[in-house]
Amino acid sequence: MEKEIAARIRDLRDIAEITLEEAAEGIGIDAGLLAKYESGEKDVPMGELSDIAKYYGVEMTDLLSGGGPMLHTFSFVKNGRGISVERGHNRYKYQHLAYNFAGRIAEPFLVTVDSAPDEEIHLNRHEGQEFNFCVEGKLLIVVDGQECVMEPGDSLYFDSMAPHGMKSLDGKPAKFLAILL
Repeated sequence: MEKEIAARIRDLRDIAEITLEEAAEGIGIDAGLLAKYESGEKDVPMGELSDIAKYYGVEMTDLLSGGGPMLHTFSFVKNGRGISVERGHNRYKYQHLAYNFAGRIAEPFLVTVDSAPDEEIHLNRHEGQEFNFCVEGKLLIVVDGQECVMEPGDSLYFDSMAPHGMKSLDGKPAKFLAILL
């Protein structure tokens, strides 16, 4: 799926008839990093995927699946049927929970973080704000250098421009609801 996402990002830039540098500046990332995203050499973090979609004026669903959302009044997604995106580099599995609703103002995901207690936390940052609600397991989230240990029922709201990342604890996967605004 990552190669398809990379091709869609590259195609959007080609359609817009702009240089790699112009697109990178507009998105707010380094041109070399954008080139790696467009070639599929590097996975695009979900937050930056959201920034890319906003820059080009498309829905995140367009980048994830190649098709746009069609629903305008409500979206009902059965358990386990959201668009699944596995991010191998950081052990995250995302399930988009509103992929078929057009004109979203938020991107809701059910995120599963595989167990990797000794793995270093990969930090990222992106435009907007984020809300996380722990559903299952135990999760360490770092936001702007501050550590928060989340257990089921705990929530966290933060500025997504602050460097942030997470990992599961206790040797078990953790699940949380992430809403990107």
